[in-house]
Amino acid sequence: MNSAAPNGNYRFALISLTTLFFMWGFITCLNDILIPYLKGAFNLTFTQAMLIQFCFFSAYFIVSLPAGAIVSRIGYQKGIVLGLGIACLGCILFYPAAENQIYGVFLLALFVLASGITILQVSANPYVTALGDPKTASSRLTMTQAFNSLGTTVAPFFGSYLMYGATGEHNAATASASDVQIPYLILAASLLLLALVFLYLKLPKLNHTSSNTGIFKGGAWQHKHLVLGAVGIFMYVGAEVAIGSMLVNYLASPSVAGLTEAKASKLLAYYWGGAMVGRFIGALIMQKVSGGIVLAFNSAMAIFLIVLSISTTGPLALWTVLGVGLFNSIMFPTIFSLALQQLGKDTPQGSGILCLAIVGGAIIPLFQGMLADSIGVTMSFLLPASCYLYIAYYGLIGSRVTQLIKD
Repeated sequence: MNSAAPNGNYRFALISLTTLFFMWGFITCLNDILIPYLKGAFNLTFTQAMLIQFCFFSAYFIVSLPAGAIVSRIGYQKGIVLGLGIACLGCILFYPAAENQIYGVFLLALFVLASGITILQVSANPYVTALGDPKTASSRLTMTQAFNSLGTTVAPFFGSYLMYGATGEHNAATASASDVQIPYLILAASLLLLALVFLYLKLPKLNHTSSNTGIFKGGAWQHKHLVLGAVGIFMYVGAEVAIGSMLVNYLASPSVAGLTEAKASKLLAYYWGGAMVGRFIGALIMQKVSGGIVLAFNSAMAIFLIVLSISTTGPLALWTVLGVGLFNSIMFPTIFSLALQQLGKDTPQGSGILCLAIVGGAIIPLFQGMLADSIGVTMSFLLPASCYLYIAYYGLIGSRVTQLIKD
């Protein structure tokens, strides 16, 4: 790191980086509106519609390791520019996909878009950590993650307005795939502008080395609590994304709330906004209560709210399922930190393993889509509920520090 760089440079760099965290939260949440919209436009089954999340989140698994190698060669700042450029290309691909009415090209566009975001994350997360005093690294990451949550909270209003129109009368049954061209062209322009800004910004020079080599073999796999934690990350991301992906269709169901899909899309803000608020509440609670206990409690509450929602109708069913977002809030960082306990020199490898487990966001929603096609949207929510059951087990038992193999 260039320690001679003034604090003002660090502050400006951090302000610039927060825009990236906002953008990828924003883009990720738009998928939840895109799923019911393209489902109607292409007359898809739920399983086919969930391929949107499959293609998006599989990029995290496929691209993470190559991205680490690329960033180690070209540096953080150029990595950010490259990530923004690839994400911009992904957004542009939505135009020919809509013009030619080809669902497969939409899926390709989503994979390219997510690949760019993956490179962004590989570049920006360590950059935020390295900027400034190491003692305040956690607070800087928390601050930037808050902007990520802000992006997921704002996105439903943007997506609903542009895809469904100002009146909200437009519904997916009469949707045209071309209606998504304008939102994603706006995103492409925004990403291109950010890429140009980061290309010419004079940011502090930081050392960059790759920690992604040898991730599938080595000492980290000996730690049982890490391996179980990776399963926990898989389950958590899968459950959170699956619920968000199915919410619009669930709330539009006559047996639940009977909302138009435009109104249901806007209510996604409460689900993702709850996660943002819950992070601040959880941070205070975990100063007094152990992370494992809080994780188990939040998981139990998520299960309770899901079961209550699918057992009722109307406003109670609506607000209880949206309330799951509040209890999702602390799960990812808590599982992450519990899984990395006492790993020592194996911590970088452990962190890489946990990041790859984000692929749960590709797999679990696809299975929920299959369930929705076979047993109905409402009962398909039993799948994410079972994921929270595992997370409760991890908080109480699985997170205890043990090794699978003793040296």
